[in-house]
Amino acid sequence: MRKEQDFLGELHIDERCYYGINTLRAYDNFGDLGERHDPVFIKAYLIVKKAAAISNMDLGYLEKEKAEFIIQAIDKIIEGNLFGDFIVSPLCGGAGTSFNMNINEVIANHALEIAGKPKGDYLYINPYSHVNMHQSTNDTYPTAFKIAILMHLDILEKKLVALQNDLQQKERAFSSILKLGRTELQDALPMTVGMQFAAYAEAISRDRWRIFKARERIKVMNIGGTAIGTGFNAPQKYIFLVIEKLREIAGLRVARAENLYEATQNLDSIVEVSGLLKTLAVNLLKIAEDLRLLSSGPSGGFGELHLPAVQEGSSIMPGKVNPVILEFVSQTAFLVIGNDGVIAQAAGHGNLELNQFYPLISYLMLKNMKLLQIATSRLDRRVIKDIKVNEEQIEANLSDSVALVTYLSQYIGHDKASQVYRKFRVTRKPVKEIILGENILSKEELEELLSPEKIRMVGLKK
Repeated sequence: MRKEQDFLGELHIDERCYYGINTLRAYDNFGDLGERHDPVFIKAYLIVKKAAAISNMDLGYLEKEKAEFIIQAIDKIIEGNLFGDFIVSPLCGGAGTSFNMNINEVIANHALEIAGKPKGDYLYINPYSHVNMHQSTNDTYPTAFKIAILMHLDILEKKLVALQNDLQQKERAFSSILKLGRTELQDALPMTVGMQFAAYAEAISRDRWRIFKARERIKVMNIGGTAIGTGFNAPQKYIFLVIEKLREIAGLRVARAENLYEATQNLDSIVEVSGLLKTLAVNLLKIAEDLRLLSSGPSGGFGELHLPAVQEGSSIMPGKVNPVILEFVSQTAFLVIGNDGVIAQAAGHGNLELNQFYPLISYLMLKNMKLLQIATSRLDRRVIKDIKVNEEQIEANLSDSVALVTYLSQYIGHDKASQVYRKFRVTRKPVKEIILGENILSKEELEELLSPEKIRMVGLKK
């Protein structure tokens, strides 16, 4: 055990641990939620600390030897995924100060170990004076948070690209299959299965565009603003250099905010991006619920689609297979939509020069991004790639529907359409059979009017 001291007193810390007294107090205060900080957020915060250390070293504020130990420590933690000592709960008071100190202490003790010094030898490398030099939680935490969002956006965009491509592939594969279109769960008009998947692909295409544009909203950082955006205790040379180093290390097109105090207190850009993520969740929910409905049955429902069987569906009903992936996607969407509301509330309840609810906002925002990445990927790989159509059931549903009468009325006229409909109501014979039997259209004319090419045509050619 080693002993560390702050102005509140002393605590004993396991010698194996790289965190220090501030981290331990936070852990005791806020407990363990069973979840730790997002690894992408941890990596982003370490990148911010590295940019600060390099800037301070290059400008001569931080002794070169100590700076190099700090930089080596950060690289070691990132490359080795040594995240086990970041134990502070994602939800805590202090606007993220506890997490910042957790980061500072772990870096300092790794740096001391590399330097051949014992953990806790803060006279040589100090979490405050050296690792946190010219920084505050209030500029490093928001900056790291935004970098983490940008990293997650890259991951999410790739998954959306894959989903869109597979939806478009199904659009082509199913382009010649006629089906019954429905409005308000009632028979409406014929369409193709390909048109249905084309609609999904277009919605996801818009989500891709939104995710791409979201970078513009989130790339402006308040690094260098320190406590309230005035740059207190940070040299001007450092403020201008650290953003350059951050851009270089992170490999991201980030920029320093022109108005640092505004960027420190307002989170409307975060709320905006959260809203774009919510929109994606809404589209995923719509797709999942449509596919779940169209695959219902297989005998007592619509039965028009066959979902890939991924697991048994019941402990007592043999052969039952449930649409579990679609249900997972829907539940994920519900959670993302709800979290977006909490994010908006927390962003609006920040007071004056700092939002005290940054931990809640970052926790939910990054969770939403991970949830959407997983849901998008599972929908694509476990459903869309191998989804099949039940052409026999699709044909039966269409043939038994008055929707064909509605569609053909524009070609055969209202009176004849009414005649067909009356006979359909009485006999329940398929509409095609009635039309051919009454010699309203020839077989060739009917086939032409019900061809996928004709159905896909927008408007009438007159």
